[in-house]
Amino acid sequence: RRRDFIVERLNRVPGVHCALPLGAFYAFPNVSALGKSSEDLARYLLDEANVAVLPGTAFGAHGEGYLRLSYATSRELIAEGLDRMEKALSRLR
Repeated sequence: RRRDFIVERLNRVPGVHCALPLGAFYAFPNVSALGKSSEDLARYLLDEANVAVLPGTAFGAHGEGYLRLSYATSRELIAEGLDRMEKALSRLR
């Protein structure tokens, strides 16, 4: 349920696309349409939304344009983090 929730919410954010993960507790949304590197976006989200994500490049060069988000927490905390992320990302446009 948390996986489906985070993927559905991420896919509502303009410029973000997230495929349904098949395992683990991580979503790996594509954020390349936002026009910033994954490292810049991860730093921005930490500074502006107080949300910690990993840049896709932490997993190799092919991870550029992606972020890694864990959903191994409560649905309430996931929702709060996504609300903050969405608000911060809307300021990029």
